[in-house]
Amino acid sequence: MRRKLNPEERKVRRIKVVQRSKYALPSAITLISVLCGFSSVVISMKATNMTAEDSYLWAGALIILAALFDGLDGRVARATRTTSEFGVQLDSLADVLSFGMAPAILAYRYGFLAIGQDDPQARAIGWAASFFFLACGALRLARFNVQVEQTDPRYFVGMPIPVGAACIASIILKWPSPISSETLSYLFSAGLFVIGILMISGLSFPSFKKKPRHPKAGMWITISFLALLCLLVILKTTFFLLFFAALLLFSIVINIAWKCGWRGMAPPSTTKMSEEDTFDGQNY
Repeated sequence: MRRKLNPEERKVRRIKVVQRSKYALPSAITLISVLCGFSSVVISMKATNMTAEDSYLWAGALIILAALFDGLDGRVARATRTTSEFGVQLDSLADVLSFGMAPAILAYRYGFLAIGQDDPQARAIGWAASFFFLACGALRLARFNVQVEQTDPRYFVGMPIPVGAACIASIILKWPSPISSETLSYLFSAGLFVIGILMISGLSFPSFKKKPRHPKAGMWITISFLALLCLLVILKTTFFLLFFAALLLFSIVINIAWKCGWRGMAPPSTTKMSEEDTFDGQNY
């Protein structure tokens, strides 16, 4: 017969259950991101001539949603102090699926499958471009995992794979009808190659993970968030295209400015990061 616990023992058991639940929460959010990526693949694979526009619209939106959950899991882990090596590895595997495989399949079906009936060469180039994006994303994640202790947590080395996936999704959200022009198909292929190169490049992209130390930073972050939310309501799907285009342009411009000697915004530090800073720079 099971022994009845006294009040103190029940309290200790509840505390242990809460602690285990705290560690499970970030991983659960990561798996929701994977669910969004998987659902995007299923929807894009089921797209037909009659339902293509709605299917690609939903598939692109799910990739954007997966990126939101990907940004949320790390913040939850840091807020609850439940960072772990298991979380880091799970997050990397999830990113390959949600932001590598899912957008690559979506891009291939959206940009090259239909046009390939009339131009097999365009379909072949699109197949290569889609795979190139996926391969560069995997290489980008592998480099992040091995260099995380040597890089400045304020910046990513190379475009983060969620941003690369969101760039593809934002194009599809703006123009959800599958590409039927050979010229646009080749331009879309070039875009995939450019995004892949940016992911494995040495350019620094702001991470926005470390909280600013300015006393009014919280107020400005809230105002910025509300402004972006208003723009989303006004611009709808156009918002995502403009947002990620602006982020990409800003990152390229500040890298060029640093090369020219500008120091209005501090460039990445080359000194070795402390253990605390390293964890702040990881997704988990």
